[in-house]
Amino acid sequence: MSNIIGKAVSAFAAFILVIAFFLSFFIVSPGEVAIKTRLGRVIDSYSEGIHFKIPFMEGVTKFSIQIQRADIKTESFSKDLQTMNVHLVVNHRIQKETIVSIYRNLGPDYVNTLVDPVTQEVFKSISAKYSAERIIAERNALVEEINTEVKERLIKKEIIVTDISVVDLDFTDQFLRAVEEKQIAEQQAKMSEKLVEKAKRDAESVVAKARGEAESLKMQREAVTSQLIELRKVEAQIKAIDKWNGILPEYVGGDAIPFISVGNKK
Repeated sequence: MSNIIGKAVSAFAAFILVIAFFLSFFIVSPGEVAIKTRLGRVIDSYSEGIHFKIPFMEGVTKFSIQIQRADIKTESFSKDLQTMNVHLVVNHRIQKETIVSIYRNLGPDYVNTLVDPVTQEVFKSISAKYSAERIIAERNALVEEINTEVKERLIKKEIIVTDISVVDLDFTDQFLRAVEEKQIAEQQAKMSEKLVEKAKRDAESVVAKARGEAESLKMQREAVTSQLIELRKVEAQIKAIDKWNGILPEYVGGDAIPFISVGNKK
């Protein structure tokens, strides 16, 4: 019986040793950095490769130093108090040189403890300076301002933000309908202005044509002198002579004074 118990204890001890052996090593993959702690105290940071640790006494926490994506959703208000729901994507990374400081000050969940609240705060602060229509029309300017502010604030906490994108920004249906109706009204007003301008140009063209015709008639009237009238009379007599066939009238006159025909007789 004692032999059986001894063998069981030996097998259990061997099993524990095997587990301890495998727990004595940890592997850090490319793009990661590991923090090793011993009974709650930070020992050091480790880059990619295989490393040793004391089982049950030392722990390992891994961080990615590659660019990470943080999806942040929030609700905000514009300057004119229009409600909007926004979905932001914050691309960021941390550096190996600052990993110990980040672990001590922020912890592994630094996205929820710092990146998310800072980004929400900055977006709400900046969007409150823009009217809803301006946000729609100048979205790129809004995003650029948010990028600048968030980058400046997070770099002080040793987090590098590469870029921030606004992938979705929605206003209430009532506001969107109002904007659409306003745009339609503005388009109709512009079309009416164009029609008015065209009518004005057409009227000016008619006036100019009439003015030109009036000036032409005026010049013609001024050109009609007494000499011109006499000339026209002479031209009319010449045309009449050209049309005469050479035969005089046989009788001309009234009852009081008869005239004898002097026409040619055959």
